[in-house]
Amino acid sequence: MAQHVHTQFADKVLHITLQRPDKYNSFIRPMALELQRVLREAAQDKTVRCLLITGDGKAFSAGQDLAEATDPKGPELTKIVTEHYNPIIQQLRDMPKPVVMAVNGVAAGAGANIALAGDVVLAAESATFIQAFSKIGLIPDSGGTYTLPRLIGWQKASALMMLGDKVSAPEAERMGMIYRSVPDQELPTEAQELAQRLSHMPTLALARTKQLLNESTQNDLPSQLAREDHFQTECGQSDDYAEGTQAFLEKRKPVFKGE
Repeated sequence: MAQHVHTQFADKVLHITLQRPDKYNSFIRPMALELQRVLREAAQDKTVRCLLITGDGKAFSAGQDLAEATDPKGPELTKIVTEHYNPIIQQLRDMPKPVVMAVNGVAAGAGANIALAGDVVLAAESATFIQAFSKIGLIPDSGGTYTLPRLIGWQKASALMMLGDKVSAPEAERMGMIYRSVPDQELPTEAQELAQRLSHMPTLALARTKQLLNESTQNDLPSQLAREDHFQTECGQSDDYAEGTQAFLEKRKPVFKGE
């Protein structure tokens, strides 16, 4: 039975809520493994066309619960990184459907880097992002050293990681860290509308776009062009392409099935 991750499915969108509000949704092992299970099931469920992830209460996630990390009987740091966070980041980036992050409050440490692993990140104006690792003598994990410099550039990422500065949502939008910041009271509606929009789009094409973005960090231009050719051919044989082109010719709104 779910304890720390609440899910609700409605109209092709799986709503996922991190739920340890009294601990600012900081992660403990059961919560991390629970989120992994939810993501694994969502990836395989064809009725799910988009994921929307947010936090309960005042925070998105404060990252790792340090009480667990410093407990002599708890998991060691290497286990926390390799068994808790690395699989979550990999699942988010490999998810064959779009993931919308609705950052409702503070996103710190691993919580920030989980948020930034989403495909489209919205944040409440009062939300903040903090690479808090250096404050306790650690390095950024959960893909932070990979994701953040690609979003905002090497110099800015380096400074934020070393100094641990708090970044407001509007500033995060200005520097390209997130897609958009919105007034606090509008975040749930904005995120829901965006997720709904994505859930009715051609899911296969979105999944292949995401895969190409992932691969672009390692490919040279000829390799990337070849991969584009491969996936364009695949998408061109899909039912959604046939529907999209037919709808265009008939001057109507397409009805995509994600296939």
